[in-house]
Amino acid sequence: MIQHKYREILEKIQGDIASGRYKPGQRLPSEAELVRRYSASRMTVFRAMHELQTLGMVTRRVGSGTFVSQVSNSGSLVFGLLIPELGQTEIFEAICKGMMEAPQATHHSLLWGNAGAGSEKEKEEIAEQLCRHYIAQKVSGVFFAPVEFSPGRYQANHRIVAALDRARIPVVLLDRCLEPYPRRSNYDLVGIDNRRTAYLATEHLINAGAKRIAFFARPQSAPTVDARIAGYHEAIQSLSQQFGTDLAMVGDPSDVKLVKALLKKHRPDAFVCGNDLTAGVLMHTLMELGLQIPNDIRIVGIDDVRYARLLPVPLTTQHQPCRDIGRVALAVMLERIANPDLPTRDVLLGCKLIVRRSCGARPGNAG
Repeated sequence: MIQHKYREILEKIQGDIASGRYKPGQRLPSEAELVRRYSASRMTVFRAMHELQTLGMVTRRVGSGTFVSQVSNSGSLVFGLLIPELGQTEIFEAICKGMMEAPQATHHSLLWGNAGAGSEKEKEEIAEQLCRHYIAQKVSGVFFAPVEFSPGRYQANHRIVAALDRARIPVVLLDRCLEPYPRRSNYDLVGIDNRRTAYLATEHLINAGAKRIAFFARPQSAPTVDARIAGYHEAIQSLSQQFGTDLAMVGDPSDVKLVKALLKKHRPDAFVCGNDLTAGVLMHTLMELGLQIPNDIRIVGIDDVRYARLLPVPLTTQHQPCRDIGRVALAVMLERIANPDLPTRDVLLGCKLIVRRSCGARPGNAG
């Protein structure tokens, strides 16, 4: 709730500055007034104001208050963040921080828009509302992480980019494409090389001694997961003795009956999971079924979120360079604005294997 209130204050003041309600050099309401206006704690208000100062949008003068920066708007751009999972996963939090840390960010501003929690259908609706808000604010560009996990996600995502296209607002996709893998959209994309990442995770399990490796993913995941499945298949066909074995499984990793049935049918001795969340849930389910990790079955994830090392058996995973993704995404957006006729491109960064106990290899050894 505190996180939501902080973003509400930050986004509202950013919007007021971008729209011209607060002019360069104008004094902003005092922190005490903002505390009353938003029914927030002083620390929450302080955090929002501190971030505005970090972004270069305001300056704080001891004894006088906080003022809109005098930087000329001629070279300053305002970008919208349209990220349905913002605040719900640390991946996008780190990507946004990477944008703010980029050297080019000094003269530009980010509008933080949170599509919020709730059902997947509600996320679609709020994402479209946020899109309309950014169009009304006449932002210079939008960083968009397409909606996933909802049946209507492809249609909703296309409605969003179509509206931005009509408004002539450039779009850079974060993490995932609009289209099912392996097709691609007409927008720049910055993320990780998902196919290579899953290939290397599978290769690591093969080198660790696994013989029947399965891939486990949740239903209606983003195209990134399909790319990871492709990398898994490629590694199995290239490196494993079980040529042609198709053990790609899609389902709810918390469903004990489903997991038990899959184990009985396919007898895997290792799992590559679509991400760390899937791996963590699956780990608990396997332990509930009486299996020991890694003695009975090995697990590798993708992401390296903070809780990966805190699971009952610390998770071997592929570390996403999230802050680098943010820095590169801002550079790609600025280049797209400066050169709108450039061909669209995918900028895909590599991951680093982090070896922990769940794979059965000695921690720290990425071989």
